[in-house]
This record gives sequence, structure tokens and C-alpha cells, in this order.
Amino acid sequence: MGLFDWLTGQFIDVIEWLDSSNDTMVWRFPREGNAIKYGAKLIVRESQVAVFVNEGEIADVLGPGTYELETRNLPILTELQHWDHGFNSPFKAEVYFVNTKRFTDLKWGTRNPIMVRDKEFDMVRLRAFGTYEIRVEDPARFLREIVGTDGHFTTDEIDDQLSNLIVSKLAVVLGQDDTPALDLAANYERFGEYITQAIAPYFKEYGLELTKILVENISLPPEVEKALDARSSRAISGDLDAHLKYRTAEAMDKGGAMSEMVGMGLGMAMGQQMGGQMLSAAGTPPPPPPPKAQWYVALGERTLGPFDDTQLRHMIQEGSLTPLTYLWKEGFEGWKIAREARKDLFEAQTPPPPPGA
Repeated sequence: MGLFDWLTGQFIDVIEWLDSSNDTMVWRFPREGNAIKYGAKLIVRESQVAVFVNEGEIADVLGPGTYELETRNLPILTELQHWDHGFNSPFKAEVYFVNTKRFTDLKWGTRNPIMVRDKEFDMVRLRAFGTYEIRVEDPARFLREIVGTDGHFTTDEIDDQLSNLIVSKLAVVLGQDDTPALDLAANYERFGEYITQAIAPYFKEYGLELTKILVENISLPPEVEKALDARSSRAISGDLDAHLKYRTAEAMDKGGAMSEMVGMGLGMAMGQQMGGQMLSAAGTPPPPPPPKAQWYVALGERTLGPFDDTQLRHMIQEGSLTPLTYLWKEGFEGWKIAREARKDLFEAQTPPPPPGA
């Protein structure tokens, strides 16, 4: 290579960026100390913006098109370089290409559950996750606020920050929305649009546009889901007595030892029923049925039960059941505190006389 070729090679005459990645948001043209030739060709493709930075200061911002770099299309850089006085030599400036396309399938999700009020459960902890889409709306602001001097900026470098921003604002949005937790699944699309509108202004501070948030799942704690499964199972079974009769008849149809055992059980049940009828005819009342266990107790994050009245009184004596403990039984619309659900258990009772009295 001759001296003349070496000298001319120090001047950059074509500036462009061909992006082969899916996650690059900003890319700095590798000038490597070389000067840009005055009148060089700049190619900015669709979904790109070129930003000129002169001595650390953002100058001109050029959209899609092909440009000859001169005073006509670089007014700010012209003023900074004093080209208005006839200066047309090669110049040094940094050129950042900003990708303005949509970046999709970015993940967000709650690391810890969010406590919210609910119409049916009073208070409930919710977890949620999904995806979101963004695009660079203000390239100059995005460079100032986020990118800085990073020559190759990708979505991975900002994904965590944006995901945390979504989750931090999600608690406020959930608190303002009055949709019951059990109805959220039927409103994921509407809820995603609502969250997008509420959180989008915070993204503009970074020069970004939040184009869409998709909600993939909003879930209840495992303990609550287990209680709901038990409740729905009872609802599906319908009349418990009819359900047991059906299962007994089904077992008898299968024959064999199972049929004999069921037959023995039915015989014993019929004997007890006939004995009770005979005692009733003789004037002696049958013994009272055992207490029915029907109460569920919420202790911390666990749902325990069912318990009968005797067990509830024992728990009160132990101190594990207080007037503010939540109780639930079939027929309740939601959990109730014990002093409202079972006021009789906490009424003042006269203590027995002391020993020797």
C-alpha cells in the first residue's frame, strides 16, 4: 500500500449500520480515531436514527434516508465545528445508530406476591407475569438517560430495570382496580391495556414508548387455590348424601370382595337404623349425633380444618384461635373474623367455684 492510499484510508466516506441481531438498541459506528470526510455518505435505513455526538454533546439527529454530510443537513454540527466560516476539512464526531423498531417478548413478573384488597377474599396476595413491548421514541433522551457512552447497547441491559418498573407500578394499578381476583382471568386483555396506559408515562422519562403489556397469568397463593379446589369439588358433588349413595351402588355393581364389604356396611347401617327406630318407639330417644366438623381456620398462610365446636374451643384455650382469626364454612361468601362468625365462643362465661369452696 502506498503512502497516498494510506492517507486516503484515514478518512471515512461511508457510514451505515446493517443490524443482524434482534436485541441491539444502540450501536456506535467504529470510527477508531479516523476522521469523517466532509461530504461523506450517510445511509440511515428504515427503523433507524443516526445521532451525531460532537465532543460529548448531542448534535444532529437524522432519520431514514441517504445524506451527504455537509452544512446543509448538519446545522447543529456546522455551528459546533464553525463550518459556516468555510471550513470543509474532515472532522471527528461520534455517530450512534438507534434502532427504533419494536422490541417484543420482553419478560416481566412479580418476584414476591402483591397484597391487595378483594371483594370476595377481603385481602389476597397475587402473583403475575407476562410480556411487554417497547420502542425508542426519543433517541436523544434515550442516549442521555440510559445509554451514555455504551457503544453496543442491548435489551438485556435495561430489561431488568423496565421489568422492575412495571412490577412497582402494578401494585398501584391493582389497588385502584376493583375487579375481583376470580374474574381477572376473564379480563386479561382489558387489564393489560389498562396497565399499559397507567405505566406508559414512566417509560417516556427514558425516551421509550411502552407499546403493549400482555398479562399471561395472575395467580392466587397455593393455599388459597387449594381451598378453592376443595370448595369447587364440593360444589360439583352436589348433594353429599346422594353422591355417597351413587358411589355405594357403583361399588356394589363391580362385585367381588368390595361388594361384600359394602353389603356388610349397608347391613350394619340398616341394623343401626332399625335399632334407633325401636328405641324411639319404646320412648327412649336415640343418642344425639356427633358434632359436625364444618369450620376452616386461616393461620398465617395455611388453611386448616374442618373443625367442630369442641375443637374450636380447645384452640381458643391454647391461644391459637383469637377473636381476630379468620373463619370460613360452606355458605359464607368470604372469610370472617372469629368474633363475628362465632360470637358465642367468645362470650364471657362464669368461671367454676374455686377448690374447697
